[in-house]
Amino acid sequence: MKKLVCAGEILVEIMAERIGQSFLEPGPLVGPFPSGAPAIFVGQAAALGQPAGLIGAVGEDDFGQLNIDRLRALGADVSAITSHKGHATGTAFVTYLADASRHFVFNIRNSAAGLMAIDDAARHLLADADHFHVMGSSLFSDKATDVVLAATAAVKARGGTVSFDPNVRREILQVSGMRAALDKVLAETDVFLPSGDELFLFSSAGDEKGAVDDLLGRGISCVVLKKGADCAAYHDRQGAVALPAFPVEEVDPTGAGDCFGAAFVSMWLRGAAPVDALRVANACGALAVTRKGPMEGIYRLADVEAFIARAGTRA
Repeated sequence: MKKLVCAGEILVEIMAERIGQSFLEPGPLVGPFPSGAPAIFVGQAAALGQPAGLIGAVGEDDFGQLNIDRLRALGADVSAITSHKGHATGTAFVTYLADASRHFVFNIRNSAAGLMAIDDAARHLLADADHFHVMGSSLFSDKATDVVLAATAAVKARGGTVSFDPNVRREILQVSGMRAALDKVLAETDVFLPSGDELFLFSSAGDEKGAVDDLLGRGISCVVLKKGADCAAYHDRQGAVALPAFPVEEVDPTGAGDCFGAAFVSMWLRGAAPVDALRVANACGALAVTRKGPMEGIYRLADVEAFIARAGTRA
C-alpha cells in the first residue's frame, strides 16, 4: 500500500451547545474534541487501513496528548508530531448559527501548531512517502507554508503525487500570503478536492464545467467537487461521474469534508475506479456528520462497507 503524509495544524475543538449561542457572553460548551483538518484527514485514512502519517506540533499538555492518543489509536504514524513544553496546543471554538453556518475563534498561528518544522523525524517520515496531502488551512503562517511546500517538493521529487483540499475559511483567507501559497500548491496538485464555490477561487470561468476544464487543462489529473448533502462529482480528461450523498441525520458537519477527502485519496491510491472511490468517500463523509466532534465520526473500512451495504438494501 502507498504511504500518504500530511502536515499542518493539530488542535482541539470546543463547541457551543446551543444553536445561535454567542461568544460575546458566557454559555455552555462541550469538548475538547481532537481536531485540525490534517489530523482528521490522516486519522480517517489510517482508519481505512492506509499507511498515513502527520507532521505537526502540539503543546506538552492534555490537549496535545488527546490528539496524539486518538491518532495512534486510529493507526496513524505520530512519530513526526513534536510536543513543545511551554506552548499550548492550538484551539478552535465554534458556535452554530441559526442559518446553519458556523463561526470560529481560532488560536493556531500563535499556538504550538506554529512550531511545526521539517526536522529529522519529518524527514524520516517523508523518506518513503508516496503521496502528500495539503490542506489550505495549514498555510496559516510563512513558517507553516514553508513546511508544506518543502514536504510537497520532497514527495514530488521522489515521483510521488499530491492532493489538495483548499479548505479555506473566511477567517483564514485573510492571512497575508495565503493566496500566493494556495497558487503554489495548486501548481503541484494531481488530485484537487474543492468544496462548492471554492472551485471558483482558482478559475475565472463563469460556470462549473468551464472551471473544471480550466483546472484540468493546467495539468491536474482529476477534480473531485464536494457538494455537501447533494452529491460529489469526479472529473478527469476522459469524462465525469457523480454520486448522490447518503442521506443521514446531521449532528455536526465539522470534519465531513476531511473524512471524504481522506477516503477518496486512499481509494485513489489503491487504484479504485472513480465511482468506487466516490462511494466510499461519500459514505465516510456521511458517517462523519452523525456524531458530535470532528473525529468522532471516523469509522474503519469494514464499518464503512457495512454502512454502504445497508444503504443499498434500503434504496
